[in-house]
Amino acid sequence: MRSGRGGTRHRRAPGVVPDRPDRRSIRGADVTVADRFAGVGLEPEAAQQVFRAVLNSFSRPGLPHRLPSTGFPPALLPALALADLETGVAVLDGADAEWGEILTVATGATKVSADSARFVTVLRSATPGDLGNAARGTALSPESAATVVCAVPSLTGGTTVTLEGPGVRETEVIAPRGFDENLWRARNEAVSAFPAGIDVLLVADDGTVLGLPRTTGVLIERES
Repeated sequence: MRSGRGGTRHRRAPGVVPDRPDRRSIRGADVTVADRFAGVGLEPEAAQQVFRAVLNSFSRPGLPHRLPSTGFPPALLPALALADLETGVAVLDGADAEWGEILTVATGATKVSADSARFVTVLRSATPGDLGNAARGTALSPESAATVVCAVPSLTGGTTVTLEGPGVRETEVIAPRGFDENLWRARNEAVSAFPAGIDVLLVADDGTVLGLPRTTGVLIERES
């Protein structure tokens, strides 16, 4: 996505809306973020696939669903598909800060602090603070809580937990790698004042996603 001297040129990736022609500038002229990332976003078909995968993930907690293949990090897709002009977003991505800028340009959403965002996307390794500091809403306004999307290496091979609650048939056992016991405890604390609480999506590098709505109970078991 980075430009050479004198302007910006984007490479088209599958699932990404084609860019408009380059707006070449005189060397030394200012180039805005909107100029650099103009035309970036999900194609409508890809956005619909993401919407369905997220909806199904929250409807059936613990069951993996597949996100479409695009040129974006898989964990960025829920916010790209669902955020809009009225949505505050935050992207926690370590050294590569451009994904947050791309998200705001592509969706029109407003970049805000992580503790007030409706969508918090964690592209680096998540920390307990990322979950604990996310907006939980209130008993009178639970809809103002955050959806926290965490990138994980895999949905298997990590700390084993058992899920129960609405949408779960009896119980469901999962073990996402990269989401350790401390993170599970932080998630459980963040949903302890239901109906306030966060909703969580775990998105693996291969594009599979698990949903953990605040209504889901999580029993921490053991390390795999």
